[in-house]
Amino acid sequence: MDCLDGASGTFNSFRKDDFETDWIKVSEGRRGHSVYRVKLKLWREQCALKLIDPSLSPHSVHRKLDEASQMSEVKFKYLVTIYGLYSEPAALVMEYMCKGSLDNLLDTHMLMWAKKFQMIHEVTMAMNYLHSMRPALLHLNLKTSNVLVDDHLHVKVSDYGLIDWEQCLDHKKLMEHLLARGNISYIPPETCSQCPEPPGTMFDVYSFAIVMWEILTQQKPHPGCSVTTVLVQVSQGKRPSIDMLPEDKPPECDQMVGIMQRCWDKDPRGRPPFSDTVKKTEVLNEVLRMPGAVPSSPSSQKPHSPAVPELPVIPPGHQSNKEGGILSLLSQKDFECFRQSLKREHASASFPDDNTLLHYTVESGDAESVRHVLSLGAEVNRPSSKGYTPLIIAVLHRRHDIAALLLQRGASVTQGDGDQWTALHFAAQSGDDRSVRLLLDGGAVADAKESAGWTPLHLACQNGHETAARVLLSRLPVGAEGAREEAQGRTALHVACVYGHDSLAKLLLARGADRDAADRGLSTPLHLAAEGGRNAVVRRLVKSGAEVGGADARGCTPLHLAALNGHTGICRQLLSNGAAPDPRTPQGWTPVHLATLRGHGDTVLQLENQGGSVDARGPSGWTPLHLACHRGQEGAVAKLLAANADPNVAEDGGGWTPLQLACSAACFPSVLALLSRGANVNAANRQKATPLHLAALCGCAPVVKALLLNGADGRLRNSSGCTALSVAQSHGRIEVAALLLKECSA
Repeated sequence: MDCLDGASGTFNSFRKDDFETDWIKVSEGRRGHSVYRVKLKLWREQCALKLIDPSLSPHSVHRKLDEASQMSEVKFKYLVTIYGLYSEPAALVMEYMCKGSLDNLLDTHMLMWAKKFQMIHEVTMAMNYLHSMRPALLHLNLKTSNVLVDDHLHVKVSDYGLIDWEQCLDHKKLMEHLLARGNISYIPPETCSQCPEPPGTMFDVYSFAIVMWEILTQQKPHPGCSVTTVLVQVSQGKRPSIDMLPEDKPPECDQMVGIMQRCWDKDPRGRPPFSDTVKKTEVLNEVLRMPGAVPSSPSSQKPHSPAVPELPVIPPGHQSNKEGGILSLLSQKDFECFRQSLKREHASASFPDDNTLLHYTVESGDAESVRHVLSLGAEVNRPSSKGYTPLIIAVLHRRHDIAALLLQRGASVTQGDGDQWTALHFAAQSGDDRSVRLLLDGGAVADAKESAGWTPLHLACQNGHETAARVLLSRLPVGAEGAREEAQGRTALHVACVYGHDSLAKLLLARGADRDAADRGLSTPLHLAAEGGRNAVVRRLVKSGAEVGGADARGCTPLHLAALNGHTGICRQLLSNGAAPDPRTPQGWTPVHLATLRGHGDTVLQLENQGGSVDARGPSGWTPLHLACHRGQEGAVAKLLAANADPNVAEDGGGWTPLQLACSAACFPSVLALLSRGANVNAANRQKATPLHLAALCGCAPVVKALLLNGADGRLRNSSGCTALSVAQSHGRIEVAALLLKECSA
């Protein structure tokens, strides 16, 4: 193909014979940009082959390919690699990302918060790399469909720099190109103005903010709005709604939203560069990777139960017919007239939701009427539309005599509803030990599992019904109490510990339940009790000899979980019974770090009193004091300093001290506490920024005053050559600038 001549240079140029014959189309993009999954014979590697718009002129195709050859020299972990060119027809050969685009993934997968934060940080890393090139490489086409996902749900940015192939000096034509690619939601407001300036790095920053919103909400921005409506709303300052964030968002999400809102500022000058944003997303990503940062505690889950069976209610629409008259007598409790009026056809009649006359009669509670309906040939095991048999209705209403009658007439004790809940499951859940005995005597399977794998014993233990549990255990063979529900692999002891039922834990342990059994998340009963703050149960388990130092699938010991949730008394128990004071998660966090993360100052002191280190260094050298200052946990800062935490230790990544982080967070009480403990007021990080530079940047006048009163040097310059005064002036911090000017003139 002629248009390839001179475009490839040292760039790989592939021919049809270089690939296996089985091409698989994986997407159909706009403007003919179809993508195929192909396999290179020589490399034995799967690649993506992205076709160039076939409607373009040979000259335009040549320009595209020439630009692509330059892009192939850009190599970075979070950018999709371009391997070369294909000529038949013109196409790019690129790295294959098996999960496709982030746009599709957000539609089809429910992502955990830690994964969302990871993806945001990885996009930031990619964009920071592009913008750090000299000259900066603009993307101008950043959107979720150009963020690709691998099989481990890590993301890489694609199509970077390629918009330049068709970029014109005319803003109108640039807008046409962008709109043709479906980019309406990602276009910043200044692009719609008459500003003659070409797009710069802040264009990408705005687009990134919209990508952030999509990742956090897993929704589409501006749904149902026309192009004109979106352009008008964006130019007027309207942005996608923050209210669409899920309610279960972690506390760290507020900081991520703050970053997003700065990135979509109407004024490009108010948007932060990626060199700043990447540091903040890195910290948030690391924090959310800590165990417990995302609400996933089993103790916070709702009790396991099916939909409550709908009781058979007499349908008003039937009042005028014969069946309606029969039901009316039943609802009025006129049982004698009801029995006298019954005919055989009534017993087989069907009512709404497939309820039968027997369902209604059982619910009424009159055993003699039930006996009469059965004598007329009613089906004793006929279920309603949701699977509820007359026996289940009798058990739910504790109609013991009627349940016994139904069993005598052949009611099935093993027949379940739509979720495979048998009558025994319902009896155990409600703690009706009399029905439990009756059903077991009638042949019910004591360890029957419903659709999620829960046995009646699991349900009795969940709801604290000790008597029902004792009856069930008396009918189970030794060892059967260790049966596991399928979804999470938990035993009855796990369940009792999650919900804090100490008497049941005692009963199960006496029965021989495995105190160290691990569920699918490798959590033992002690992990669950410690995480949920079940003091009595923790005491019971520790006394029985439970392992206090084992790690779950997240790498957390019971002490980590107790510290994270501020259960000070449990921390004391665990440490007094041999738990190591400074175990580390796979990321390197200690219990003191995790207690600090949530601001549990008293827990921090308890851990320190029993051997925990307040100066332990976690990932990137962060101490608990770094965490507390970064998150504005002023109470934890005070407790750590009272325990003699070092106020001048610098973390490894950027050389930040706790005081610098407190100033950046504008946490005035923490700044005062640190200064009173001898924090270096002029310490400089790797960018030579001092606490005063950082306080000036965030515009916190009280912090600036405190620093100046404690000897802060306003003459010091950061790596960009700026003093604190010039930082304040360049960012419009008027009050702070006035303070610093006064200091300079003094």
